[in-house]
Amino acid sequence: MAELTEAGPVHLRRSPLAHLEQRMRAATVTGARGVALTERPFLTMVNLRVDPASEAADRMEKALGASLPRQCGRTTAAGPRTVLWLGPDEWLVLAEGASVASELKEALGADPGSVVDVSANRTTLELTGPAARQALEKGCPLDLHPRAFGPGRAVSTTVGPVAVLLWQVDDVPTYRLLPRSSFADYLARWLIDAMSEYRGPEVD
Repeated sequence: MAELTEAGPVHLRRSPLAHLEQRMRAATVTGARGVALTERPFLTMVNLRVDPASEAADRMEKALGASLPRQCGRTTAAGPRTVLWLGPDEWLVLAEGASVASELKEALGADPGSVVDVSANRTTLELTGPAARQALEKGCPLDLHPRAFGPGRAVSTTVGPVAVLLWQVDDVPTYRLLPRSSFADYLARWLIDAMSEYRGPEVD
């Protein structure tokens, strides 16, 4: 999208869900059954592949200030950077600011592995509130009960028919869902529909 100015066209960055911002805001439910949905666009996302036992992995951990999680579903964090486990030798680094990709490439050097900025590949939806887990459970096959899934856990799953990375951030609970950008509209509408139940009267 471009806007014409006296200096020429200026290209405006538009998030995958900008057109649903007002609808998501209007879907917010407050109170004991509260739940809210927002988009957190333009986060830096870097796909990282490296042998976790290598010297390159050690250098990358120093660059990140966080260890690379070694188990399925685990995450680690340092400041604004979070590392999500994707596989035995694969991780997704989430950060604010674009410098992390260049730092990781420098840390990898000429060693085997890859560092790829995939920021444009996904967007991030944040679902939060007392009823957030119940809304997700309408279409997620995971056991999201706190005994099985809690803060700091992140896995690949589906919500409705959409493949996502699902990360529980805290015990409010707050979840961040990372779908492919091309499926974000469908997922957001699905979540808005799932939230609508909680506008009704509370049942004892």
